[in-house]
Amino acid sequence: MSIEVQNISKTYGTQKALDSVSFSIKKGEIVGFLGPNGAGKSTLMKILTTYITADAGLAKVNGTDVLEDSKTVQKSVGYLPEHNPLYLDLYVREYLAFNADVYHVDKKRIEEVITLTGLTPESHKKLGQLSKGYRQRVGIATALLHDPEVLILDEPTTGLDPNQLVEIRELIKNIGKDKTVFLSTHIMQEVEAICDRVIIINNGKIVTDKKLTKLISEEQEQIIEVEFDKTISETILQTLPKLKTFAKAHDNVWELTFTSTNDMRPIVFDFAHANNLKTLQLNLKNKNLEQIFREKTKK
Repeated sequence: MSIEVQNISKTYGTQKALDSVSFSIKKGEIVGFLGPNGAGKSTLMKILTTYITADAGLAKVNGTDVLEDSKTVQKSVGYLPEHNPLYLDLYVREYLAFNADVYHVDKKRIEEVITLTGLTPESHKKLGQLSKGYRQRVGIATALLHDPEVLILDEPTTGLDPNQLVEIRELIKNIGKDKTVFLSTHIMQEVEAICDRVIIINNGKIVTDKKLTKLISEEQEQIIEVEFDKTISETILQTLPKLKTFAKAHDNVWELTFTSTNDMRPIVFDFAHANNLKTLQLNLKNKNLEQIFREKTKK
């Protein structure tokens, strides 16, 4: 396993940031780590990267205990923290050279990571002259300098514009072809585009840990949006078979949720006809990851 977490707990004063968290990540997976602010995401990432220690439990990276041999863990992990620490007065190559010395990495690796992260057009500039997107590229380049097997990225796309989002997303996907990537984000589209698997944490506890495709397919209730040509009473609507819930969206538009796995649109159409109604629209809707996230983390 690239990452193993067993019953990790961490408390700050009276606040329990992590409460017996357990999961494992196989080599080569790209895993999205989701949760509301304060759910414990950054705390767990800092434990895995040896920046802080857990109060209880066991954490391993590439088979090495983060407490017993932190130096070995640091060599095998590339880390981009939420607030990317940069020396803005340094030039790109100057900053990367400084970090290469820290990791005792051959200087030729600098040009390799500049090319890999698409920094070449801006590599002659000082960090303070770079856009937010290129500063994030520098942070990722720094995390990749020592060619780690595991990449841990905490909110890597925060504050980026749509074009920068796409660029960094593609960069992470390419990196994920050769490395294990564990990333936290609040951008659900990013997870859907990049990740193989989703772990959702809420109030310090794991509430979901599944392959993305399985999570979305399992959480799918059949939701049908229908617009009738005139008003219908809730009493009549409740006679629909296998109707779980219903809600009026606006005017004569209703959102109907069914427990059946069969397509219920023909049933709704026949129901309308039997009640002297016409269906002006009849659409099948699916839950997306954002809706699933809200349901899993609501108080």
